[in-house]
Amino acid sequence: MAKNLNKDTVYRAAKPKDKDYTINDGECLALLVKTNGSKLWRFIYRFGGKQNRLGFGSYPETSLESARRKAEAAREQVANGIDPSATRKQEKADNQQAVEAQIRLDAGLPLINSFEYVTRDWLASTAHTVRYITQQKKLRRFELYVFPAIGQKLIGEVKSPDVFAIVRPLIIKNQLETSHRVRSDISGAFSYAIAHGYTDYDPAQAVGAQIPAQKVKHNAAVTEPKEVGQLLRDISCYQGTFVVQCALRLSPYLFQRPGEIRQMEWKDIDLIAKEWRYFVTKTETQHIVPLSRQAVEILEAIKPLTGTGRYVFPSSRGDGRPMSDGTIRTALKTLGYQSDEMSAHGFRTTASTLLNEQGWSPDAIERQLCHMPKDQVRAAYNRAQYLDERRRMMQAWADYLDALKTGAQVIQFPRQA
Repeated sequence: MAKNLNKDTVYRAAKPKDKDYTINDGECLALLVKTNGSKLWRFIYRFGGKQNRLGFGSYPETSLESARRKAEAAREQVANGIDPSATRKQEKADNQQAVEAQIRLDAGLPLINSFEYVTRDWLASTAHTVRYITQQKKLRRFELYVFPAIGQKLIGEVKSPDVFAIVRPLIIKNQLETSHRVRSDISGAFSYAIAHGYTDYDPAQAVGAQIPAQKVKHNAAVTEPKEVGQLLRDISCYQGTFVVQCALRLSPYLFQRPGEIRQMEWKDIDLIAKEWRYFVTKTETQHIVPLSRQAVEILEAIKPLTGTGRYVFPSSRGDGRPMSDGTIRTALKTLGYQSDEMSAHGFRTTASTLLNEQGWSPDAIERQLCHMPKDQVRAAYNRAQYLDERRRMMQAWADYLDALKTGAQVIQFPRQA
């Protein structure tokens, strides 16, 4: 079939008539002249046994030469078994998707069906099943390690090497616990994605075997009485701020988790009843800490300084937050105790070791450490269990520490009935 039948002057001179009409340029290309005078290029072709039309724009905005080039490309597609109309629709859809994607990116939102998009859906769906602080820690790991690397990748395009590239720097830094947690978090997101049809396999599964096993680390602690006495004398000589001095001095008397001590709130303390009652987020239970005479003295000493605020040990920055989590650790290092000798958490180990050696009830000690029994329902109804014994134990423990501090010859005292 002949093509390029007419010169440009034919199309330029075409005038409207009572009815629409076409001027054939050959091989499926024609110019449609409308009654209103508009002129539109049309590519009329057959595909799959059906006649189809494809517009190439208006004339003269789209020149004769441009229209012929577009017709030639369309004919090649038809010859190769490709429907030009379907291709045009897909291009429009892709362009629209690109525009929408850019809008989401400009708004700080993840791309639809990206790893971050699906992961945030998963986290939202599980929020009611875990503690808030646990959920926030998991989200923080994603934001810190994962989303910057693969967040905007379509979840079905994420491969095992992508996941390994995320955990490899952590392995090199020997942050093995973090690398295991990050890989596990990614795998959890893929389990959700598989169940909801976003993808059909978990690329994080193969990475698990590439991460070395994490060796269990015990919190360093001083447990020999003479060494404990020296530690207490060193603590009494600490020259930091008064807030940190008090937190450091109180830690061995209370032997609660460092995070709980630094976040201690005045509303939870009853100096008359000599009790500290607060909610333990780790075990999700209310806990009672009997306060010895020595502990009360420390709290009374700091109350004029911080008693009008929320926290007993506020941050030195004055930003309304508690003392930072590394403060006690830093104070111990200042005193010459490295992390492999004595840790902030080590006061718990010191107390547990020596109190057990002195014959106090293991159940009372465990309850004082807030190590909850496996039966959580029973624990909830018996949070004050052994409280009388614990009151005696906490005062005896404080007296024992004072004796060690003075360097007196301390005889192991028996459990008091």
